[in-house]
Amino acid sequence: MSEDRRNEREGTIVRRKALVEGVSRPVVTPIQPSVVYASPSIDVLHAQYEGRETGYTYAREGHPNATLLAQKIDQLEGAEGGIVTGSGMAAVTAALMGILKAGDHVLGANQLYGRSLRLMNQDLARFGIATSLADPTDVEAMRAAIRPETRMILVEVVSNPTLRVADMHGIAALAREVGVLLAVDNTFTTPRAWRPFDHGADIVIHSITKLLAGHSDVTLGYVAAKDPGVARAIYDFAVTVGLTPSPYECWLAERGLYTFPLRYDRAEANAKALAEHLAAHPKVARVLYPGRPDHPDAARATELLGARTGNMVSFEIDGDAAAADRMVRAAPQLPFAPTLGDVGTTLSHPASSSHRALTPDGRAALGISDGFFRVSVGIEEIDLLRADFDMALAAV
Repeated sequence: MSEDRRNEREGTIVRRKALVEGVSRPVVTPIQPSVVYASPSIDVLHAQYEGRETGYTYAREGHPNATLLAQKIDQLEGAEGGIVTGSGMAAVTAALMGILKAGDHVLGANQLYGRSLRLMNQDLARFGIATSLADPTDVEAMRAAIRPETRMILVEVVSNPTLRVADMHGIAALAREVGVLLAVDNTFTTPRAWRPFDHGADIVIHSITKLLAGHSDVTLGYVAAKDPGVARAIYDFAVTVGLTPSPYECWLAERGLYTFPLRYDRAEANAKALAEHLAAHPKVARVLYPGRPDHPDAARATELLGARTGNMVSFEIDGDAAAADRMVRAAPQLPFAPTLGDVGTTLSHPASSSHRALTPDGRAALGISDGFFRVSVGIEEIDLLRADFDMALAAV
């Protein structure tokens, strides 16, 4: 009787053995959940850490599913060496904290994602990093906020939730002029509409959770930097503090990427049609969509994005908070959820979710009233969406 058969029969643990590779290969990427990886010798381990050999050591420092996902997003963004993190905010944090130090200053757009604003307004100061915010649609306002100690500018191409379009060409030129890093959160626009590295960005950030993965079953982020030294600093911080992605979620997100272009195009077409429908509705006070000629940044949107104006629509009802609540209750088939990028349409109320931490005056300064809604348009039949919103608005 062989030793393995004897161990099996006696109920003892059998030593792990390497999988035998055959002449065929899996069509779907395998999930590799191993936390640790064995090296054949001390010399080989040194070679791995020094970059002379390719391999893995400990999953917090990288694993195959994260590497493959990062490489695929690298291809979309025209990047090299991007990393996947446990969330979009983990990617934002790694980009800021991996590079900035006490005494530095970071300038942010004044309409960043709500948690990015909180990080800027409340958290960075505890580490001695100064922050300020300025209007990204006005490059002279951004210039006026630059300080001698400014080291980074952080912007979104299309802002959340008012969908203002940043002066990306002007901001990129400003960053080059004053010698600071330009970090772009490309979650809303995605590389389908805009590739920041092609237009002067130094760092690109994504919440993979949103359009790239696309099914509301993944929480992941991505960050890449042009300069290898900057990329290494971001990676070292992410690894040190454990901003580690799950292999299973990386696998799900990779699956989502295969349909990303199809989903994006269909959702964008729906968003254009829904924006037109809402603009004609008597209970809607205004609609914000970068593809509409009445958008405040319509000319810039055409210049930067062309026809790729995205799947996000914001609108304001002619009513107060009570009217907004009636609208939400009247259409339970429209998921009321603070997310975006799902295959299904979702409805968000920034005053009670992403921007609830701001004062009423602070929200008003950004144009966010109690009747303001943000819609992440999905891939449903457009006639269903029109009917759903008509039902909701009837309750206003």
